[in-house]
Formats: sequence, structure tokens, C-alpha cells
Amino acid sequence: MYDTIIIGAGPAGLTAAIYMRRANKKTLVLEAKVCGGQIVNTMDIENYPAEMHISGMELSDRLQNQAKELGAEIKYEKAIEIRKIDDFYEVVTDESKHKTRTLIVATGADNRKLGLENEDELLGKGVSYCATCDGAFYKDKDVAVVGGGNTALEEALYLSKIASKVYLIHRGNMFSGDEKTVDLLKKQKNVKMIMNSNVVEMITGDDGKLMEIKVVDDDDKESSVKVDGVFIAIGYIPETQNFAKLIKLNRAGYVKADEDCETNEPGIFVAGDARTKEVRQLVTATSDGAIAATKAIKYLNNL
Repeated sequence: MYDTIIIGAGPAGLTAAIYMRRANKKTLVLEAKVCGGQIVNTMDIENYPAEMHISGMELSDRLQNQAKELGAEIKYEKAIEIRKIDDFYEVVTDESKHKTRTLIVATGADNRKLGLENEDELLGKGVSYCATCDGAFYKDKDVAVVGGGNTALEEALYLSKIASKVYLIHRGNMFSGDEKTVDLLKKQKNVKMIMNSNVVEMITGDDGKLMEIKVVDDDDKESSVKVDGVFIAIGYIPETQNFAKLIKLNRAGYVKADEDCETNEPGIFVAGDARTKEVRQLVTATSDGAIAATKAIKYLNNL
């Protein structure tokens, strides 16, 4: 029996684990993919207090090591259901079952897809959602980045240092990301911006790998862009549907909770990007982790 199980090992979940262990609570962190969450895709973080420049991967490693040194357990299992049993909760994963007195949901959000027919089939064969993960495979090749927010801009900037040519394709006429990054991209000679356009088809070669994408602009004019890879960065979908039986979600799938990180279910708390909130940044994720853990500790102490 754990005092708390934290679902998700991003900045919110790992911060919560640090706080729980400092309070001497038996803590298990469940992670379906890799520790760090979406932040591992950021090559240079400039807006986190006391860290002028740090990569998302390095920050993730530091958080993970700190949580482990304090005694938190981390298991790589995907949580698929939460069950309420008497006065405790049971977390069912793809490998096991775990019992706990409290829960902190810190699952974050997953990549939103374009929804094209062969998108899933081309994953690893020309389609990627992470430039820092897969960019090295496209050294001196032509690639495209789809999106207009900070993630897309950072992906394009990162790839501009590796790839021969980078096409930045955005459905709008203005980017929603930081102007500073946009200005940096405009200075890169190998970056071409294609505005007011959508990717409508991915074409493969004889080897089954991506070789070309078809793009349609607002005037229904279609053009072909030959690329070896396309990096999709059009937003995220909260990974919360598996827990909808117990905790309330809004229409977009985010867990309903205020700044106190308390859900409708006593003993279950939420932290990070999975929560209803206006600002989704690294610093607000770690803040949520601290708040959710503090609330969970108080709840445990009152049992």
C-alpha cells in the first residue's frame, strides 16, 4: 500500500514526488513513456527561475535523480484505470495493479495528430512529433514542421541547425509563438515559411518511407513539397480519458480543478498540463506538483 501514486513523470509529477518523499510518504511514480514529459523536447529553456539556459533533457534528469535519491519509486507502466475500493484506490496498469491512499494525476498531454490516413503507419518512417528525439536522422536532408505555436517554432529552429532545408507550414497568417523565436527563424537562410496552408496528404516512396507532402492553401491551390521527414507540432490532447469514471473532465478532456489542484474525488489531485488552467508552462507545472503534493500530505495526515 502506497501513501500516494503519481501518474506521470513530467515536471509536475516529479516535483510532487520530491515533496511527498520529503514528507516521508511512500511514493510510486508511474510513467508510460519517458521521464520528463513534453519538456524533454525543448533544447534550451530560458524562462525557468535560476536557470538562464538548460535543456529539457538535463532538467528532466535532475528532477528524476532528485526524486529517486529521496526514495521515490519509478515504474514504467501505463495506468489504464483507477478504481475506488473501500478507503483506498487501485491503479490498474498494463502490467500490474497498485494500491494507494491518495493519487496525483500528472499525465500531461499527448501530441495532437493531423489525422491523415497513413500518419500512424509513417511514424518512424518520416513522421515524428519530436525534433530533439529524431532530428539527427535528417542531417542534411529536407524536412517540414507543421504548426504555429512555440513548440513548432522551437522544432523548426532546432532542425535548421541539422537539416538542409526546413519548411515551416502553418494554417494561419500569423504565428502564435514567441516573436523572439520567429525573428530568429526569419534569419535562417534554410528556413522557408509556408503560411495559410494545410498538409493534406503524405506520399511514400517504394521503400515505404515519406518522400513528399501535399499542401493546400486558403485559395485551394495545391502544391507538392519533397521532404524526407515531417515534424508535427499542432498542440496536445490531455491523457485523462482512462480516469473519467472517477474524476470530472471538461469538454476538452482536461481535469476540472482550481489552483488548489483538488478534483471532485477526495484523495485524488491533479497537477500540470492535464488540469484546467490558463497558463501551461514549466514553472506552473512544478508549482502544481508542489501544491498537489502538499494537499495530498494534508489529506493523509488527517486520515
